[in-house]
Amino acid sequence: MLSRTASGLYWMARYLERAENIARVLDVTNRLSLMPVRGSHNNELRVPLNLTSTDELYWSVSEQLTMSQLFHFFALDERNPASIYNCWQSAWNNAHAVRGSLSSEVWESINSSWIELRKLRHNGVSSGGADAFFDWVKERSHLFRGAMFGTLMRGDAMSFIRLGTLLERADCTARLLDVYQYLSDEDDDTVREYYRLDTLLRSVSAREAYHTIYKQQLAADGVNEMLILREESPRSLRSCLDEIANQLNLIGNSGEDRPRYLLTVLHAQLRYSSWDSLMSEGLHVWLQAFLSELGRIAESIHHTYLEAK
Repeated sequence: MLSRTASGLYWMARYLERAENIARVLDVTNRLSLMPVRGSHNNELRVPLNLTSTDELYWSVSEQLTMSQLFHFFALDERNPASIYNCWQSAWNNAHAVRGSLSSEVWESINSSWIELRKLRHNGVSSGGADAFFDWVKERSHLFRGAMFGTLMRGDAMSFIRLGTLLERADCTARLLDVYQYLSDEDDDTVREYYRLDTLLRSVSAREAYHTIYKQQLAADGVNEMLILREESPRSLRSCLDEIANQLNLIGNSGEDRPRYLLTVLHAQLRYSSWDSLMSEGLHVWLQAFLSELGRIAESIHHTYLEAK
C-alpha cells in the first residue's frame, strides 16, 4: 500500500476516534459540573482543556469557564483544532482522499455524518441540547465502525484504520486516568470521589463491566487496574496494545522492525507486570512514561509506514 494512502486511512481513523472521545469527555464533564463547587474553582470543568492542551486557546476566546462555553468551544468552534467539528472535517478530508480504499458503506457513513454535522453547525446547537449532541456523535462513530467491520475487506486498509483508532484510544484513556488522578489528589471528599469514578467509567462505557469483573463498590485502584491491565475492557490500555500488536503483525515487515520492538517492550509491561510493580512510583509517573512511549511508537509507525520514502 502507498504510504500516502496508509496515512490517509490512519489519520481518518484517529480523527474519528478523537471526535468520539471528546464527546465522551464533554458528556461526563457536563455531569461533573452538576456537583456543588468547592472553593472558587470547579476543577472538573478543566478536564477537557487539560486533556487537549487547549487551556491557553480557550482563555483567548472566552472570559469565564462555564459548561455552556466549554460545550460551544469543543463542539462546533472552528477556532479550536480539537473541536468535534474540526476533527470530523479532518476525518472527512482524509476519507475523501482515500475513498477508493473504502467500501461504499464506510464512505457513506462518514460523508452523511459530515453533511449532517455541517447542518447542525449552521442551525446551531444550544447547550441545552448537549446530551443529544453527544449521543449523536457517539452513534455516528458506532455507525462508522459497524460499516467498517461489516463491509471492509480484511487487509492493509483495515489494519491502518485499526492502528489509528487504537493509538488514539490508548492515548485518551491514559490521559483521562491521569487527569482524574489529579482531581483525586486535589479533593479527598469521598462522595465526590465516588461520583468522579462513576463518571470516569461512564466516559469509557465501562460502568457495567466494572461491576461484572469486580463485584464490589467503586474503588480507585479497581477502576485504574481495569482501565490499564484488564484485556476484557475494550478501552483499556492492555486491550489497545493487544490489538495494535495484532495489526502490526498483519501489516507485515517493511524492512524496519522498530515499531514492533518499541511496542513489545511496552506491551510486555502490561502483560507480565503485577499491579503493585507498575504502581511502585505512583500512577501519575507511570502514566506519563506510558504516554511518552506511546508517542514514540506512533512516531515510529509514522516513519516506517506513513512517510513517503
